[in-house]
Amino acid sequence: MKNAGAIGWSDVDTAEAALIERCTIGDETACADLVNSHQRMVYTLSLHLLQDPDEALDLSQEVFLRVFRTLPRFRGQSSLRTWIYRIVVNQASNRQRWWRGRRRAQQVALDEHTAAHGEFPESRSYAMPDQVLQQREIAGRVWQALDQLPFDQRAVIVLREIDGLSYEEIAVSLGVVVGTVKSRLARARESLREALRSV
Repeated sequence: MKNAGAIGWSDVDTAEAALIERCTIGDETACADLVNSHQRMVYTLSLHLLQDPDEALDLSQEVFLRVFRTLPRFRGQSSLRTWIYRIVVNQASNRQRWWRGRRRAQQVALDEHTAAHGEFPESRSYAMPDQVLQQREIAGRVWQALDQLPFDQRAVIVLREIDGLSYEEIAVSLGVVVGTVKSRLARARESLREALRSV
């Protein structure tokens, strides 16, 4: 395996390679820069996968600890961002399996979810109260349907539809081939259509 000192990676730009190299030799400023660049993405993805703000915050901290522990083994076969996505998904999957093994509740009440990260964006024009209520109900149904998906399907939907990753980036993030990404995405979309048919 190459370490960060062997900078010759085709998929990592020069600035990113230099940042990685500085992090691996213990440069605290570089480490802070890496966290600042990726912390919002890590927390948001964690929240979408786990549906719990406290768990997402805990997971974000675990992710960055793992990033810095394993960064010397990063080989630059993908962008740093895609590599971090993979760590988030793996850690979230592990945490969810831990929950299931101990029969912990995996759902968050819609009110708690809304209080934690706000309503869905609304139009700048003023909506009638019945329209606002309907929008909230639909948003709640969407989040509940998403939460009911198996983890692998929820992950692929979040990465594609919310985070906007390409099929190739999702494949790297999940450690699967592109064909698997497409089939999981098709199953996930069909499950969501069924769950939201009345909407």
